[in-house]
Amino acid sequence: MSARLVRLVALLLVVVATATACSRKKPPVARPTPPPPSAGPVGGAAPPPPPAPLPEPEPPVASVPVEPAISGTSVDYNARSLDELNRESPLQPVFYGYDSADVAGDMQAALTKNAEILRQYPSWVVTIEGHCDVRGTAEYNLTLGERRAQSARAYLISLGIPAERLKTVSYGAEFPFDPGTTEEAYAKNRRAHFVVTSK
Repeated sequence: MSARLVRLVALLLVVVATATACSRKKPPVARPTPPPPSAGPVGGAAPPPPPAPLPEPEPPVASVPVEPAISGTSVDYNARSLDELNRESPLQPVFYGYDSADVAGDMQAALTKNAEILRQYPSWVVTIEGHCDVRGTAEYNLTLGERRAQSARAYLISLGIPAERLKTVSYGAEFPFDPGTTEEAYAKNRRAHFVVTSK
């Protein structure tokens, strides 16, 4: 045999050995899965009971504006309960233009009357609710309602009513006074409404 043939046979044996070794892959080893956690109590003690669910808070109920009592009457509002007082409220709502939180001239007169009543009853604390019509997003209406309540509050403060007696909240379009979809209904819903919260 020539040296060339010996080299060729040796090379062929190396190739066959390599191919055979590569084709013998080890089969994958299955890893054992851990046992599921035992259902029984650990250490013989029963697990603590789950905490009791908290009760859902009641949503605030916005009051509906009503016609104020006729000025000049000798009504003792302090003799009434808060519910009666707010049902027959002497405080007038303030209405706003579309997409506005500016207190218009005719509404300034209503706020001036409200300030006179608040001076007559210096122990009253009032929440000014900001409301909107249904046009606009919920987020926008909440912001606009807050601006409306704040503008009415600022005007009353400018008339000498102490700031600590005037709280604000925005309900956006959540509690419409008139559920209609006419411009007249929308105008009724764009308002700042006054609720006596303590007296």
